[in-house]
Amino acid sequence: MATLIMHPQTKEQETVLKAIAKALKISVEESPYDPEFVTMIKKAQKGKSIEVDPNDIWGSLNLK
Repeated sequence: MATLIMHPQTKEQETVLKAIAKALKISVEESPYDPEFVTMIKKAQKGKSIEVDPNDIWGSLNLK
């Protein structure tokens, strides 16, 4: 069986989706993560990154 991931945009949509799932006896799992934390991580993934040479960490960071 397929796993569906839904992204309700309002609290009302979330309530309705949970009610439908309960009526159909479908189990619902909620993310254990705070939505603000998830947003922060996704934003950081899109940001600038640097590759660090483990043999010259300070040089890789231009801190020599």
